[in-house]
Amino acid sequence: MLLANEARLERWERKVEWPLTALAVLFLVAYAWQVFDDHGAMHFTLEVVLWLVWGVFAVDYVTRFALADNKIRFLKTHIFDLAAVVLPMVRQLRVLRLITVITLLNKKFQHKIRQRVSIYVAGVTALVVFCASLAVLDAERHAENASITTFGDALWWTLTTMSTVGYGDRFPVTAEGRLVAGLLMVGGIALLGVITGTIASWLVEKLRGVEEAELETAQELRSLRAEIAELRAELKARSSS
Repeated sequence: MLLANEARLERWERKVEWPLTALAVLFLVAYAWQVFDDHGAMHFTLEVVLWLVWGVFAVDYVTRFALADNKIRFLKTHIFDLAAVVLPMVRQLRVLRLITVITLLNKKFQHKIRQRVSIYVAGVTALVVFCASLAVLDAERHAENASITTFGDALWWTLTTMSTVGYGDRFPVTAEGRLVAGLLMVGGIALLGVITGTIASWLVEKLRGVEEAELETAQELRSLRAEIAELRAELKARSSS
């Protein structure tokens, strides 16, 4: 029964992998549109789309939890998924829905382009910066005494915060904005660690390849030397006879 559940879980994850990725992209587009076109004619429609997509993510999480054999282990290894499903139900934490987008897109593409380190690093960094900028702008721009009121302000604040520079000319004043800041600080450090680890792994693989090529070359040289020595010995024997 347990093995059957695991097989069903794997089949489910394979079946919904691409649809969920597409929904994550749709979610990001709808959220960005809503933030940029604040109080526009499409605001309500976009809000409905966002909640519908969030509902699909919630159904997927519940389904995977039901199919998992070890429920406790599933909860421990899918904390971000759980946070993205539960926390946005509180309006002040709705920006955390973007965690789902980052998690899904990163999970989908990290193994496919890890060898192209520059593409992977640039893609993940750009995604985190864009999502954090949207989130803090959504949280801050209508607050009293807010210093982050445009996307340019939000982008500048995100870059300085993520890089741990922190000029202090832009800063969040709302609880939601400070939550985004805290997550970005931790995420920035984690992302730098991932970048360092990915580059180190890539360099180790490249160096290993160079070492293996050198060993093969050395072996070929030894073989050639042995063959040359045999030919010399044979020629010497023939000349002597």
